[in-house]
Amino acid sequence: MNIEISAIGAIIGLIIAIILILRQVPPVYSLMLGALLGGLIGGLGVSETVEQMIGGAADIMPSVLRVLGAGVLAGILIESGAAAKLASSIVELFGEKRALLALTIATMILTAVGVFVDVAVITVSPIALLIASKTKISRLSILLAMVGGGKSGNVISPNPNTIVLSDAFRSSLIDIMLAGVIPGIIGMFATYFVAKRLVNKGSKIQNEELDDNNNKRLPSLVNSLIGPLVAIILLTLRPLFGVDIDPIIALPLGGLIGVIFMGKVRYTVSYLKIGLDKMAPVAILLIGTGTIAGIIQNSSIDKLLIHSLESIGLPSLALAPFSGILMSAATASTTAGATVASNVFAPTLLQTNVSAIGSAAMINSGSTVLDHMPHGSFFHATAGSVNMNAKERMKLIPYESLVGLIIVIISTIIYGIIPLFLQ
Repeated sequence: MNIEISAIGAIIGLIIAIILILRQVPPVYSLMLGALLGGLIGGLGVSETVEQMIGGAADIMPSVLRVLGAGVLAGILIESGAAAKLASSIVELFGEKRALLALTIATMILTAVGVFVDVAVITVSPIALLIASKTKISRLSILLAMVGGGKSGNVISPNPNTIVLSDAFRSSLIDIMLAGVIPGIIGMFATYFVAKRLVNKGSKIQNEELDDNNNKRLPSLVNSLIGPLVAIILLTLRPLFGVDIDPIIALPLGGLIGVIFMGKVRYTVSYLKIGLDKMAPVAILLIGTGTIAGIIQNSSIDKLLIHSLESIGLPSLALAPFSGILMSAATASTTAGATVASNVFAPTLLQTNVSAIGSAAMINSGSTVLDHMPHGSFFHATAGSVNMNAKERMKLIPYESLVGLIIVIISTIIYGIIPLFLQ
């Protein structure tokens, strides 16, 4: 039975969810209630609305399982000290004269190998604070370097975003990761040049803010790299040799091999618990986004957006980056934004001349533009990492939005206008 919910109902449901998130209601409940009200306002009965919500959540379950699998690699990288070793090695390589570039690259690489972007910023922040104290670089500048680096790495990473997109567009995870490389690298350099403009703007780091607890024994650089390298090699077997190893196997296996090389097998269980703790909120959030995606997907909102874009002279392919931007702004989350946008608009985008990988890449890039809004956890976690108050953190929003916008423009040019990855 074909069910179509009115666009106005779906939009009102989404607005209700946004308002609830702004009111500090847990996002998963906000999204579920928004989905319920959206279905009812859109013309469905209670049972039909619940059916669509459950269907949307069911569609997202493969992504939830893969995200939980990714928690093995993430937990091991973070808790073993491998992530901190990678960050400190990069900063040492570049030195204080190229401190901002070093911080940008360090956060980008940590995010690209599977560390959550907010966790990557928190991991690098002690090094950033120390460098900023010595070189008198402003708090705004170092935070932009880390946030922009994280955004750049986020479009390359085997993280929940790319996992969800690979499922929605029935594409290889490694292909979507590779599609983010060029936009990510350009975003990294853009971050560096923008951050340089801010070195003397805003507050400075005081000596008493520095963390003296830097005595944790870290693994070697080579051993720190083993886990993510194994995971990436396993994922590349499909495009290279036609051997399909699912991320639900590749990511945990990479992490477990890494922990063996680091000689920390006895800590494996505690690392797994930490990884699960990191991924569980994301998995729960994905279920909530699935419920509202089920409502929006069965509405006429896709037709409304396409007509709106065409009325201002934009082609239908603009739906990909625009939906990523819109949904990430609504949820203040790259993961939630990419999830809703991909699950709702993938069927429509697959009917255009843009490839599945290109559409996924543009949504992925779009979801980095406004994911840092104040009603999300990323805004507050990154502010806390450098002891920044909310008022000063707000001043960074235009600059980090600019970095995200550059990433999505490059992605749209490459995969929408040129385009590469025609299939």
